[in-house]
Amino acid sequence: MATILSGNKLELMRKSGALLRQCMELLAKEVRPGVSTKTLERKADEFIASHRVKAAFRGYRGFPSSICSSRNEVVVHGIPREDSILEVGDIVGIDIGINYKGYFSDCARTFAVGEISEDAARLISVTRESLKRGIEMAKAGNHVQDISWAIQTFVESNGFNVVRAFVGHGIGSKIHEAPEIPNFGKPNEGRLLEDGMGLAIEPMVNAGTSDVEIMDDGWTVVTKDRRLSAHFEDTIIVNGEKAEIIT
Repeated sequence: MATILSGNKLELMRKSGALLRQCMELLAKEVRPGVSTKTLERKADEFIASHRVKAAFRGYRGFPSSICSSRNEVVVHGIPREDSILEVGDIVGIDIGINYKGYFSDCARTFAVGEISEDAARLISVTRESLKRGIEMAKAGNHVQDISWAIQTFVESNGFNVVRAFVGHGIGSKIHEAPEIPNFGKPNEGRLLEDGMGLAIEPMVNAGTSDVEIMDDGWTVVTKDRRLSAHFEDTIIVNGEKAEIIT
């Protein structure tokens, strides 16, 4: 069942989102050739510790890290490693969640490492814009799949494909709550959206096939054809005609 947030709970969500946005902005400045994804995790851990909040991902269902770092063909859930060194031409998705006084926020961005190909830049641009279009549909009186439809139609009109095996989600006092928010669907279907609902909307977009595989570590999700993938995510609060983006 979806949580409806109000009063102090909303304020805690906003604070959680604001801190997570600061953390992501910090990491954005660290993305450059020669940096390991493990270094990015350490920077996130330093921020999280200094602000006395908790990493939402570490230990969640056994996940070993506080951030996900997903390079190139990795779609989501990449595990930071010392030997995973960013190189010119890479793209890297960083996904972070935090727990502030029992309320969660979740955010992802895909970054260019140095100069990247035109195709990679377009993939990032289309994925970012698809998130914006999905958020525009997150208003009271619409349905979950109005968000899904907006994302899917924009992505596919640009020659890319949305990942179907993983979805966005509700968020509040738990990192993952109802409803699930797929990045594909038909308008006017799914749960009715209400003011106060917390949603984590997260298009995952592949340059090639939508099909994915999970690697032997049990976490790392890669594109089946090993072409590039990009990921953007914001936590929002449904608030009348215009969603409030808290990350």
